[in-house]
Amino acid sequence: MEFRIAPDHPCLPGHFPGRPLVPGVVLLEHVIEAAQAAGAPAQACWRWPQVKFLAPLAPGERARIELQPLPEVVAGWRFRILRGTQLLASGELRAA
Repeated sequence: MEFRIAPDHPCLPGHFPGRPLVPGVVLLEHVIEAAQAAGAPAQACWRWPQVKFLAPLAPGERARIELQPLPEVVAGWRFRILRGTQLLASGELRAA
């Protein structure tokens, strides 16, 4: 799934003045949307047993989410968020 956060998104003011960056929680929100598109329950409560943020995403930049199902979990994925070939974040998402 590809996405980009518009420069006028309401999450950006104050995060950070003069050099806005997309907050990690907004990136994780897109991971949930990708998981739901892959068949995750729409109203699930989510656990994030592992998340690493490695590089920032600026407003207007394109990113993509790659999901890999976790075999031992009914609704669970390993995820990677990339900008081109650069890894921005990775981790696991599991339905509680």
